[in-house]
Amino acid sequence: MSQSSSSWFSTIVGGRAAAKPESPRMASNAGAGDRSGGAARQKHQFRGVLFKYGPKPAQVAFRTGDFKQQVIFIGGLTDGFLATEYLEPLATALEDEKWSLVQPLLSSSYIGYGTSSLEQHGLIGKILPQQLVFEIFCSMYNVVHGVLCGKDSAISLDVVAASIYLDATELDQLIGYLINKEDSEGVVLLGHSTGCQDIVYYLRKNAACSRAVRAAILQAPVSDREYRASLPETAAMIDLASTMISEGRGIDLMPREANPDAPITAYRYHSLCAYMGDDDLFSSDLSDDQLRMRLGHMSNIPCQVIFSMADEYVPGYVDKKALIKRLCDAMGGAEKVEIEWGNHSLSNRVAEAVQAILDFVKTEGPKGWSDPWN
Repeated sequence: MSQSSSSWFSTIVGGRAAAKPESPRMASNAGAGDRSGGAARQKHQFRGVLFKYGPKPAQVAFRTGDFKQQVIFIGGLTDGFLATEYLEPLATALEDEKWSLVQPLLSSSYIGYGTSSLEQHGLIGKILPQQLVFEIFCSMYNVVHGVLCGKDSAISLDVVAASIYLDATELDQLIGYLINKEDSEGVVLLGHSTGCQDIVYYLRKNAACSRAVRAAILQAPVSDREYRASLPETAAMIDLASTMISEGRGIDLMPREANPDAPITAYRYHSLCAYMGDDDLFSSDLSDDQLRMRLGHMSNIPCQVIFSMADEYVPGYVDKKALIKRLCDAMGGAEKVEIEWGNHSLSNRVAEAVQAILDFVKTEGPKGWSDPWN
C-alpha cells in the first residue's frame, strides 16, 4: 500500500535478513551489544520510526530519537541500515544529548551503487544512452527500486532521470522533509567510506536545503581508486569503461568480472577506478591543488575527519598521517581524529568512534535559526 511522503510508521528494525556479500570497503554488520533502553533495545535492534522522505520506493529512512537536531548517516558501497557497529551505541549516546540519528536508504544503497552517480545531470548531459541492455538495466531496478519497465520501451532522458537517482538530490529531499515536517533546527552529516563522497558532492552543489547542514563528519574517507588498483583486472576494465563511455555507452553494464558484488555501469566503474574520476577525492597521489579544487568548499562549514590508522583498504605505501593532514588542510583546517589500530569500519574501536563523533556534534551542533530557506 502506497503512503504519502508525510506518512510515518512505528517499527522496530531487527538486524539484516541476510548477510551482505564480501565487498571492498564494506562495513561490518555486527551490533555493539545488548541494551536495556534507549534507541538500541537489543543487539541488532533499534526502536524508532520508519518514514518516507520522497515519492520513490527506495526513499525511506529510519529515525531513532524524536528531537529537532539530527545526525544523518550516509553509508558506503553495499551499505544500508545498521551499516557499522558504532551506530547502535551512537544512537543511544545521541539520544542522551537530545539528538536523533537518521539512517536513509538512497538509490545507491545495497547493490544500487553500481548504477548510481554522484552527478546525475552531468552524466545525462555527457552520456546519452541508446537502446542498450535495456531489459537487464530495468530488471535490476525492478528489484531494487520497483521501477516497472517494458521490454520494448525506448530509453529517453525522462526514463534515465527516473532510473539513475542522484544521491545528492535524495539527500536534499531528506533534509527538506526534516525541515518541513519535523521542524528540524539543523543537521550534521556523517559519512562512512564512500558515503564521504556523497557529502562532498552534496555540499558542492549548493542544493536548496544545504544551508541546513551545520557540520560534516567524514569517517574513513579513503580512495576507492587506490584500493582497486591493487586488483589484477582493474587496468583492463578501466580501458574498457573508457572506450564504452567514448562510444556513448556509459550507462551500459560492465562485465561481471569488473565488479562481482553488484551490476555496475561503465560510468560508475570509471568514476570509482580512474585517475581524477568523479569519485576520486581522497587519493594520496593527488596534488595539494587538486585536493583543494575538490575539497576546498568544505571549509564553509565545520568538518571533522576520522581516519583509521589501520584501515585495510588503504594501501601499505600510503603515509596515512601525511594524507589525513593534507585532506584536512584542503578542507580549510578540518578537525583531525586519528584512531590508532582502527579498521575501516571501526568495528574494533567502537567506543573511540562514538566519543569522537559525539564530542564534535556537541561542539559544532546547530544553534537553530529563524528561516533556513532565507
